[in-house]
Amino acid sequence: MNTINEKILVIGACGQLGTELTLELRKLYGNAQVIAADIAISQHTALAESGPFEILDVLDRHHLADLAYKYEFTQIYHLAAVLSATGEKRPKFTWKINMKGLENILDLTLEKGIAKVYWPSSIAVFGPNTPRHYTPQHTIMDPNTVYGISKLTGERFCEYYANRYKLDIRSLRYPGLIGYKALPGGGTTDYAVDIFHKAVEGQPYECYLAENTYLPMMYMPDALKATLDLMHAPAEKIKIRSSYNVTAMSFSPAEVAASIRSSIPNFEITYKPDYRQQIAASWPESINDSVAQQDWNWQPDYDLPRMTQDMLENLQKQKAGL
Repeated sequence: MNTINEKILVIGACGQLGTELTLELRKLYGNAQVIAADIAISQHTALAESGPFEILDVLDRHHLADLAYKYEFTQIYHLAAVLSATGEKRPKFTWKINMKGLENILDLTLEKGIAKVYWPSSIAVFGPNTPRHYTPQHTIMDPNTVYGISKLTGERFCEYYANRYKLDIRSLRYPGLIGYKALPGGGTTDYAVDIFHKAVEGQPYECYLAENTYLPMMYMPDALKATLDLMHAPAEKIKIRSSYNVTAMSFSPAEVAASIRSSIPNFEITYKPDYRQQIAASWPESINDSVAQQDWNWQPDYDLPRMTQDMLENLQKQKAGL
């Protein structure tokens, strides 16, 4: 991997994925070479303290162009988006942020000759008529949330720009992401983060999904690994220019609760499904990521027991102020 002369912009750097990915990129490329950008700093002052930080609205094309002139970045990680559960409350706003933001990034990439772009997709691109078990790379895709519709449209848009304009655009269809360093931002799979926080705090958890709702999931270290493995792979290895299926594990709320009880025996969980249950019911229960395995040797490191142990240990350290 050649990190010399690379300058990277991470948009949506204060999000659950963006926080950890920005810090990991700074380890690899150097703090000054990775510019974090978001609509606000919020509580993520560590990002501003460890390297460049810019307040950015991805809908502001002029500001994007100014930043491109200022930093002359060679790569963009465009992570800014409104997620599934939040998106159903504000569908038109979600469409505007998710689609106009992507259009602005792709046009900027063309205009400025930026070498490489990363844009995340999601299992939300699948829908009620998609095969739910071991969902293949190429299959029926009929999303019924505005988030999923925007991600499917974005996949087609990215592939079009890659084929027509020869842009090096890369993407992963993330499953639910679980991490302890930053809180999630309004997704249907957020329960799988919240449940660990409640367990460490010694509180019961009321889950908004039914106990046997299976969804594909991935621990944050694996999400970072998958993203960077994809971005560092030779261009000729990247055969999919829409978005790659990736996964690590599938589990239900009942199973993650049982896994937590192996360390915290008194943990209690109850179930009160809400509107997010209907979203989850339209998504796959498990994912076939064999194409990613074949093209760029993708393999996860974490299963449910190993993730549970690591999450609980790190959250307990945070609670103790260590």
